[in-house]
Amino acid sequence: MKGGTLVMSMTLIEEIHLARLIDDFIELVDGSRDTDDPAIGRLTPSPYPEDSEAAAQFADSTRDDLLERRLADARHARVALDEFASGADQLTEEEAMSIREVLVPSASIDAWLRTLTAIRLVIATRLGIADDDHAGGSGPHDVYEWVGYRLEMIIQAADDADDLDGHDL
Repeated sequence: MKGGTLVMSMTLIEEIHLARLIDDFIELVDGSRDTDDPAIGRLTPSPYPEDSEAAAQFADSTRDDLLERRLADARHARVALDEFASGADQLTEEEAMSIREVLVPSASIDAWLRTLTAIRLVIATRLGIADDDHAGGSGPHDVYEWVGYRLEMIIQAADDADDLDGHDL
């Protein structure tokens, strides 16, 4: 981290794709809030899976707040990628593969972690992935794996920064 900011290096095309994933997530969470959507159900799990009445009461009293927090986190994370919302179709290969630095203030790291985790839950739900052992494949499965890789990179960078904070350099 530089001065309380996590610096994530990625290609421009990765930034664009990540911005689109976050946009899609924002649309899902902010959109219909379809209580029958399995992805929304996965984002708002019930502590009462065996008691449908208690589960419904719990969902009625907590779902909107939980989804609002997820939406706020996603919007917070999206700010760092704001300038990379579009334009992938007009990029040359050299431009697409150029390395960029995404700056994530330390105060935003938790929002990023929660957002990428939530995106992975949605992807896993849509693809029927029950655990990482069943994630192999191609296409959409690759997106699931890539988001996991980015999540792991943020966790590692944050852990490394915490280790450095306790030592004089």
